[in-house]
Amino acid sequence: MKSFTDLFIKRPVLALVVSFVILIAGLQAMKTINVRQYPRSDIAAITVSTVYVGADAELVRGFITTPLERAIAAADGIDYIQSQSKQGQSLITARLKLNYDANKALSDISSKVDAIRRDLPPEAEIPVISIEAADTQFASAYLSFTSDILQPNEITDYLVRLVQPRLTAVGGVQKADILGGRTFAHLDETGPNGGAKHQPRPGAQHACAK
Repeated sequence: MKSFTDLFIKRPVLALVVSFVILIAGLQAMKTINVRQYPRSDIAAITVSTVYVGADAELVRGFITTPLERAIAAADGIDYIQSQSKQGQSLITARLKLNYDANKALSDISSKVDAIRRDLPPEAEIPVISIEAADTQFASAYLSFTSDILQPNEITDYLVRLVQPRLTAVGGVQKADILGGRTFAHLDETGPNGGAKHQPRPGAQHACAK
């Protein structure tokens, strides 16, 4: 009974040709195939933040969070939804399915939110929709700004007016936030003659960078 190897024993040239073909295919695979320590997995989340100034948590939940949740749940590619209602703000996080196209989900959720925008209270601000990676809570880059001339609130004003718009306009940047910023505030006190005295004081402003 003849075996498969007998063919290559009788024809050594054929054996060499097959060996060279396998070698060339292996070298080509080394150059083209990406080798990763961990398999690639795209897991993203879409957040919908809505500000409703002056409303308590119950009003925010009833008039903002619940209608938006129902609309967002009808979008494709959503794994599950988390929501948080607090004083004056509604925050909804839609976790997407593994490797689902985040841009497609963003477009679908945006259309769902726009469809019920007229049903929300007119005093509520326009919902802000953004994409964030679910596997990290850190920004891609952090920049530090200090000055020997400007005060902390003046540095914040400079960043808000000049630096933040330019960073946001850079290609590939989703958003640029300011951490630890200080803004101007006024303290009104009634003077002895009934007039108002204005005393500026810095106020802390906290933001999260994604």
